Amino acid sequence: MFAEISQLLLCLSLSLSLYFGIKGLALSYSANFQTSSHLISKSLARTSVLISVLILSCFLFLMQLFIVSDFSVLLVATHSNALLPVQYKIAATWGSHEGSFLLWVLMLACWNTSVTLFSHTKDDLFYVRTTSIMLLLIGVFLFYLIFASNPFTRIFPVPLTGQDLNPLLQDPFMVIHPPMLYMGYVGFAVCFSMAVAALTTGEVNSQWAKYSRPWANAAWAFLTLGILLGSWWAYRELGWGGWWFWDPVENASLMPWFAGAALVHSLAVTDKRNAMKSWALLLAIIAFGFSLLGTFLVRSGVLTSVHSFASDPTRGVFILIMTAGIIGAALILYALRASEFKLGQKFSPISKESLLLVNNVVMTAALSVVMIGTLYPLIAEVLTGRKMSVGPPYFNSVITPILVPAVFLMSLAPWMLWKDSKLLPALKSIAIPAFVGGLVAITFMLINAKTTIATALGILFSVCLLLGTIYSAIHRLHLLKINAKQKKDLEGILLQKRVRKLGSSYWGMFISHCGLAIFALGVTFVMSFQVEKDIVLKPSEVYQLGDHSVKFVGVRPISGVNFTGVEGIFELRKDSETKARMLHPQKRKYIRSDDPMTEAAVDYGFFGDVYLSLGEATNLQNIAETSWTIRASYKPLMVWVWIGCLFMAIGGFVAIFGKKQSFALPSKNERIAMNTNLGSKQNEKTVKPT
Repeated sequence: MFAEISQLLLCLSLSLSLYFGIKGLALSYSANFQTSSHLISKSLARTSVLISVLILSCFLFLMQLFIVSDFSVLLVATHSNALLPVQYKIAATWGSHEGSFLLWVLMLACWNTSVTLFSHTKDDLFYVRTTSIMLLLIGVFLFYLIFASNPFTRIFPVPLTGQDLNPLLQDPFMVIHPPMLYMGYVGFAVCFSMAVAALTTGEVNSQWAKYSRPWANAAWAFLTLGILLGSWWAYRELGWGGWWFWDPVENASLMPWFAGAALVHSLAVTDKRNAMKSWALLLAIIAFGFSLLGTFLVRSGVLTSVHSFASDPTRGVFILIMTAGIIGAALILYALRASEFKLGQKFSPISKESLLLVNNVVMTAALSVVMIGTLYPLIAEVLTGRKMSVGPPYFNSVITPILVPAVFLMSLAPWMLWKDSKLLPALKSIAIPAFVGGLVAITFMLINAKTTIATALGILFSVCLLLGTIYSAIHRLHLLKINAKQKKDLEGILLQKRVRKLGSSYWGMFISHCGLAIFALGVTFVMSFQVEKDIVLKPSEVYQLGDHSVKFVGVRPISGVNFTGVEGIFELRKDSETKARMLHPQKRKYIRSDDPMTEAAVDYGFFGDVYLSLGEATNLQNIAETSWTIRASYKPLMVWVWIGCLFMAIGGFVAIFGKKQSFALPSKNERIAMNTNLGSKQNEKTVKPT
């Protein structure tokens, strides 16, 4: 019953989205649009809400089919079974090609509804075209979902039990990781639609950027959270002890992240200075294009990856065709209209605009490196017929020299002025943070022989960014205490006035930059100082891992709702500790699928993690004498990687709310104008009345 109702609701949603999307665009070009624009806007808003409700109902119906184990539905029979815990039945809803794409469409509909509810604009033409484009996107994806990837297909005869959800997906983080990732992917559809709407109206200015900035920040923040959860899942679940493998599917999420980061910063320049308009438009198209490309790569089966759970080569071709059609049409429109837009306000080579331009160059270069490393093996295989792979050595050696200097340049950002600035005062402002960073780097070079020049530079730039960002905020907050009437220095008065305008955009930048510094410092320490050993231990044997002793007590059998296996028992004790902590890594075998799985045990610490993974046994005939292969790792500052990513995401969300105010120091023209006004006021006070 639920399956049939859902199919009807999907068809109704398809009809509504295509009809009102086409109608909205057609009416926006009509001669009497201005007289009826308000009614058209209301009609599109109501339709968007209705479509979201319909698609949400379909998704909830599908989830209910999984929860009750209705094996008459093909999707349920092939991706779930009666023994599966409820939370993983919910995760199984999007653990397939069809279910994940339904989630994709649901996210798109929710983003569209959010635009209708929260995007307050006086430009009805821009609003109508943006909403209409979003509805057409929903219609295109619904068409694919209904006719090529229907999640409600029935089967007969009905099997007595279903298959199993991929054991890799049976993890708590996989319940929330895909929705977060999809929220980021699909969120860039809003920026894309606004960019296309601006191209059609010809109104590409700071107002367009002001409308687009919150949505770009939100999409980028959700994508950051999604990548964070996926990385943490890989760290805990795969048993390798790594957090990033430069896997093709991981790269598919990283490419729109780089494009989104460049978009966020370019929109800031367009909003504040009405500059970089064409580039911001192109980035809005590219960011959504790479989101669609990532969807194709994950679901097409052309990539070999541990993250590919919902691949289908046949239907992947349809996704590629849709991607090419949507992005190709937008790029053609951009090529036809971009030359019509006037250049924004000029700025000097040393200014905040120039620094943000460098940021865009760095993000684009990193995006290009990841794209080449991900797509080149596919292109080479098509041309030569030979399989190739591009691994971590390529990515680490190429992308590190690009990103590491960018960390240092970001420490200058809070001190630079719009339009025109001076480099020397900014460098003086970060002199103390740079000195402290250099001192820390030199200290590690003296006490740890593993500290290379690259490691020292990573420590230097990370500490400089963290302390410099904090110092800039303290400096600005201190200026709030200055009494302008008693302060004769003109710049002090100007600074006080500008500091009082600090809004969410500044604090979002502050939190994100601090998060990036923490992330970079964590990555530097993990990559440089981690200890990884594959050892063989018998019960009661002890292994010294750095300043930790690891005692292997033994193993014991375990069983769960849908799995059996063995669990290792380890005593972990730091050299200075008397009380041991217990760790229990597991080897599982799932009953229905018969797939083995490794569940690592991690002792999380603020300054380092101890990671244990249970391998294979040498002799199971005598448990007391059985030796086990164990992967033991110590990862310094590993938790800083997660904290840094979380701070970056929080910063993106903070920047959404509140009035976007300038956080820069006053420009040269502002100082001149203020000086003139103050001089005039002083002259007025000195003139005696006659």
